[in-house]
Amino acid sequence: MAGSGRPKPRILIGDDQSDVLTALRLLLKSEGFETQVARSPAEVLSSLAAERSDAVLLDMNYSRDTTSGEEGLQLVAKITESWPQLPLIVMTAWATIDLAVEAVRRGARDFLQKPWDNRRLLATLRTQLDLSRALDGQRRLQVENRALGAASRVPIVASSSSMQAVIEFAQRVGRSDANVLITGEHGTGKGVIAREVHARSRRGDRSLFTVNIGALPEALFESELFGHVAGAYTDARQAREGRFELADGATLFLDEIGNLPFGLQAKLLRTIETGEFEPVGSSETRRVDVRLLAATNADLSARVLEKTFREDLYYRLNTVEIRLPPLRDRREDIVPLAEYFLANHRARYERTELTFSAAAVAALLGYRWPGNVRQLEHCVERAVLLARDEAIGPADLALSSQDGSSASLDEMTLEEVEQALIRKALARSVGKVAEAAAALGLSRSALYRRLVKYGFAREETGVCP
Repeated sequence: MAGSGRPKPRILIGDDQSDVLTALRLLLKSEGFETQVARSPAEVLSSLAAERSDAVLLDMNYSRDTTSGEEGLQLVAKITESWPQLPLIVMTAWATIDLAVEAVRRGARDFLQKPWDNRRLLATLRTQLDLSRALDGQRRLQVENRALGAASRVPIVASSSSMQAVIEFAQRVGRSDANVLITGEHGTGKGVIAREVHARSRRGDRSLFTVNIGALPEALFESELFGHVAGAYTDARQAREGRFELADGATLFLDEIGNLPFGLQAKLLRTIETGEFEPVGSSETRRVDVRLLAATNADLSARVLEKTFREDLYYRLNTVEIRLPPLRDRREDIVPLAEYFLANHRARYERTELTFSAAAVAALLGYRWPGNVRQLEHCVERAVLLARDEAIGPADLALSSQDGSSASLDEMTLEEVEQALIRKALARSVGKVAEAAAALGLSRSALYRRLVKYGFAREETGVCP
């Protein structure tokens, strides 16, 4: 860590027990962390105001002989209000597990059982620090985008390792002028990645010009791409520039490139290779400097074998290929994306009081999302419009099992099957753990242990007595 040039993470520990503070300081110091201690809520707040902290480990009780946790809950609310981006992990005993869940509801990122398991504590802390750095990177990127005049860009909400790798690769590729083919299922965010590639390029201060090939009538393909002169065909009353000419010096994004008619593929190939084209109805050759991005959900290599897509065009398009994973393969992103869409649509439809219930979060996480991120956004928007209560419930999400509500058993590990059953039980019992445990044939404490084991506690349980 010292050799990376990055300062050691600084952890603030809030607890009134000297033995706890000593044990945590020794553990964290041995793992390369810096620590600061606070023995009361007032000390916690003053320390945060005075010095940088990268994360907080916080006990929930400070007054002698008090186990209600009310001091801790009030402190959690103050910290998340003043430092909303700061990772906050609460520590509690099994007897007060419901208190920990309430703390998470009020803004804590996670909770740990006392006495803690060192490996779990360190893993939880590192996960939250990594997530915080990723979110900070996204916020810095958004500031850079605004500075470049790219206010129309959609921020990339992603904390999963697979999407972080995609974003990092897209940013590296963006700095070149290479043609990029972006592939993935419908709704995975290919257009968002195209904007990211463009924004990182030397052309990023220019507009990104987009053509949705799949939405164009075949008769207009050539005119849309290359333009036409007046009188070139019926209704062509005046000359019109095509997208290649408009994008001269900038970037052109051809979405759904797999729908390009075979007869036009040779013309597109020539323009990619030489930068030259003729508008429809003209013999004048024009030349442009365009960086080309393309996207498709089709298997172009299979279409090449079928002779419906030119092999030479395919290789020209995918100098670099960026493949986006489906949402079901990056489940860590489901809740952050849902929260992002909820924030947008709350403002749009003036439903600022809306939140997701724990059962709704469980339903979101238990669904396979065949329509990917686009389906998730539509689902959240519909829920914002239809929800009658302040908390969105599973019924408001209207997730149909016909769309693939869960993975098939032969695709799942034993632990994944157990997690899916727990999610369904929690959803049916609306977060009432006693009912969910009875339905699963478990004791309440056994279910709690599984909630902690699988990391459900932060967002999914909404535990009720």
